[in-house]
Amino acid sequence: MDRRALGNMTNTAFLASALRTVSLEIEAVVRLKERIGENFERACTMMLACDGRVVVTGMGKSGHIGNKIAATLASTGTPAFFVHPGEASHGDLGMITGRDVVLALSNSGTTPEILTIVPLIKRMGAGLIAMTGKPESTLARLADVNLDAGVETEACPLDLAPTSSTTVALVLGDALAIALLEARGFSAEDFAFSHPGGALGRKLLMTVGDIMHQGLEVPRVPPDTRIREALLEMTAKGFGMTTITDTEGRLLGVFTDGDLRRALDHDVDFHDAPIGQHMTTRCKTVTREILAAAALHTMEERKISSLVIVDDANRPTGLIHLHDLLRAGIA
Repeated sequence: MDRRALGNMTNTAFLASALRTVSLEIEAVVRLKERIGENFERACTMMLACDGRVVVTGMGKSGHIGNKIAATLASTGTPAFFVHPGEASHGDLGMITGRDVVLALSNSGTTPEILTIVPLIKRMGAGLIAMTGKPESTLARLADVNLDAGVETEACPLDLAPTSSTTVALVLGDALAIALLEARGFSAEDFAFSHPGGALGRKLLMTVGDIMHQGLEVPRVPPDTRIREALLEMTAKGFGMTTITDTEGRLLGVFTDGDLRRALDHDVDFHDAPIGQHMTTRCKTVTREILAAAALHTMEERKISSLVIVDDANRPTGLIHLHDLLRAGIA
């Protein structure tokens, strides 16, 4: 540990430094708003009309920001990937085609590794969008469109470490991605297809049919079954309920723990009473195509723990329990 540095800083100084950094970066982003105009529109038009991919490139800290911009574009409906400009000069330039649009990040606009490949990018016919902090720089002049990501000063007190400039570039990249997302009509469902492993993907892609119990797992009895015998079916299947079906397999109703309690309150003879006389006939059902998240909403709204899945002929084909949704990560 550098004890000299520790001795020179107090808790107040740490906080003052942090607040100064945040303030400087906020100010830089606010000033960016003044420069969102015609060039931004041209860049969006180029990227939207692109038949290939948006290829993002940048060196150093700009490269890290470029990587994130490429990932955001790709996950919001604009096919994109990142190419390191140094590697591009040693073979990776073959990843770029004339159908692509290249988004090159360079705060100075004079990054040698990028300027080396610019003539080749232009020769193959790919579009070139620059994101620089110097509109008069070489890269800005060579590009089809230049996006001004300049800042008056870095948050670094030495005005050396990329701080405010990388924040502005990141925000500008997000602005491009969201503008394109809206232009494409990109939906939450589209987003889920790019994120099938995430919580949003599960909620927007998983259907009841993906996780329901089916076949012999579904409790079912005919309406003339004595309640005592139906309870054995309920216990064996473990859902706290059973379906009641007619001779054609169509759903007539359900008998749940709640129905059992009501039967107890009315001193029903479980040995002789047929379950059909005490079932709930107006029960909520869904089809297997419904989203699991929608099924969860229905169960919460109706305060039930199980939901019957039926086919077009109203025959029970499955059953889903609240615990199934919890295990699937829907809740």
